[in-house]
Amino acid sequence: MFGKKLVGNGIEPACGLCEFAEATADGETLRCKRTGGAAPDAPCKKFRYDPLKRTFRRPKPLQTFSAEDFEL
Repeated sequence: MFGKKLVGNGIEPACGLCEFAEATADGETLRCKRTGGAAPDAPCKKFRYDPLKRTFRRPKPLQTFSAEDFEL
């Protein structure tokens, strides 16, 4: 029980989700506090997952129905 993390058990190490990475002005590359510059999907030995940097997909909008759809 104590060995499991609450968040991020199956997360692949990538600089885009790392606690030490910061976005640069161009928005495409990252600056790492530990290793220097890196691409957002580059793996790293110093990786530490930051759940606040994760982006989620928006859910699909709900389908709208009319009264005719429910008639027999």
